[in-house]
Parts: sequence; C-alpha cells; structure tokens
Amino acid sequence: MMRIVSQEYGLDERLPSERQLAQDLGVARNTVREALDAIEVRGMIRRRAGAGSFVIYDPDGASESLAPVAAETGPLQLQVMRGIIEPEMVRLAIVNMPPKQIEALGQTLSQMEAVQIDAMAFVRLEEEFHRQIAAGTGNPLLIACYNLVIDARRQSFRAPMYRRHLTPRRIATYQRGYNSLFNAIAARDIDEACEFMKLSLIEDQKLLLQDG
Repeated sequence: MMRIVSQEYGLDERLPSERQLAQDLGVARNTVREALDAIEVRGMIRRRAGAGSFVIYDPDGASESLAPVAAETGPLQLQVMRGIIEPEMVRLAIVNMPPKQIEALGQTLSQMEAVQIDAMAFVRLEEEFHRQIAAGTGNPLLIACYNLVIDARRQSFRAPMYRRHLTPRRIATYQRGYNSLFNAIAARDIDEACEFMKLSLIEDQKLLLQDG
C-alpha cells in the first residue's frame, strides 16, 4: 500500500504479478493475495480478469474511494442505507434504462455466471452490476449517493466475511438470483425486481449476524 501512496506505482499502472510480489517481498503468495484483497476493498486497486491488478488511487486528487463518510460507516448503518436506496434505485432504473444499458447489464451478468469459486471476483462483478443499475436511473444525485454505498461496502471487514461465506454453492445460488433480477429488469417488472432487492438485503443481513 505504501508503494501506491508514495506513487512508486502510479495511477493506472499495472502491479507486478502475485508471484513476483511474493518474491520481491519475501513472503508467501497467499499473504500477497490477502494484502491485495485488503487494498482492493479500500479502493486503491482494481483487478481485471486475465490482465492483472491496476492502481486506481490518485494521491493528487480527491479519491471518492477513500471518502471519510464511507470509512466511518458501520455494517448496520450500511444495511439501513441500502434498504432505503436499493429498492427505489431498481424501480427508477426499470423506468429509465435504455436498451443499451440493459444489454450492458446482461454482459456483466454473463461474467458473474462464469465465476465458480473466486468469491472476490464475484463480489467485484456484483458491485459493477449494482453500479450499472444506479447509472440506469439517470439521476446524478442518486448515482453519487450509491457510489458512497459501494465505497462503504469495500470496507476491510467485508473481504474476510465474503471469503468465509461465499462458497461455490452459495455463489451458484446468487447467480440464479441475479439472473432472475436481470430478467425482471429486462421485462420492466418493477414488483419482481424490488422483491429481489429486498431479499438480497435480508441475505446480507444474515451474513453480518453470523459474523457478529
């Protein structure tokens, strides 16, 4: 992390491979992977399937990914805000999303359905899926608010939680659920989509309670 903050690795620069970092730092590869997970949830890097990890932290600019309000938001506070925003967000998206945005959402869903065992890869795609729904509302203020929600979801407590609970079986269950959500959005079925969002919040709440 210090190498990113000190700009040894600059904005948009690709990080060395996990194997190379492990050799350079003299640590085990799984230690590097856990460190990258922690840096990613802080919004400092972004992983791209088949391409590697890239720096997205800009120390010279105001980084939304490190917004203090997101860092200060607790798990239950986050759940309250999601409960307020997400059902209305999906309703507005269904009303306003043009066909091209729905098609792009379907492409993200296809990537989600290709994930089998990588919990963090699934979480990253899930985040992008929700971000696209927010963008589909066409409401700049709602989009900005939901970006803060996503920032809060990146907090470090979530990465180990997902690693423990997002088993391949649970990932498959979520994939079926997101497929149903996409179908509801494509069919402009507001009631069905809102119901999914509420059930999704309940599932996340269960994970938090299991970790409490």
